[in-house]
Amino acid sequence: MNSDYKFIAKDQLTELAKRNGIKSWNELTDFVKTLPYGRTKNRTDLSLVLSEKKGTCSSKHALLKRLADLNDIPNIELVIGIYKMTESNTPKIGNELTQNGLVYIPEAHCYLKINGNRKDLTSNQSDIDKIAKDIIEEQFIEPHQIAEFKVNYHKNFIKAWLKETDSESEFDRIWTIRENCINRLTE
Repeated sequence: MNSDYKFIAKDQLTELAKRNGIKSWNELTDFVKTLPYGRTKNRTDLSLVLSEKKGTCSSKHALLKRLADLNDIPNIELVIGIYKMTESNTPKIGNELTQNGLVYIPEAHCYLKINGNRKDLTSNQSDIDKIAKDIIEEQFIEPHQIAEFKVNYHKNFIKAWLKETDSESEFDRIWTIRENCINRLTE
């Protein structure tokens, strides 16, 4: 985004951001990118990203979208992108997939579209270009949908993928492997 937007809203979430020294969109994006990757105690409470000083791709981007909406910052969309998670485009997962005889697992990743352009602000090292060619499907969502809706959307996608590929793998096995991959991202 070329211009910065000052936070003008008086809601609790904006006020919490201001108490953390964040007074504008650019300050918020810089702050969020520096936070460690990790699940908060309650994924539906976006304020925990600020108070616990950590977050996942979902909670960080939902917080960004929510504060953009509250402060009338235009052209920011929250996206779930289902992509083919491989050991090459997500190196921190190690050889979890190979050990389980998989080339990839469909993974749900949240990011923003700012003025129509994908932007991953999960960390300073995040680069949407690493997964862009592997994105299978995108869905715009609202911040409150990062919990139950996102999980169900992701699970249903994997179940359909297993059926389409005539895989002999069971959903529970694939989901467990996926969770192991995600746990490696927090190490």
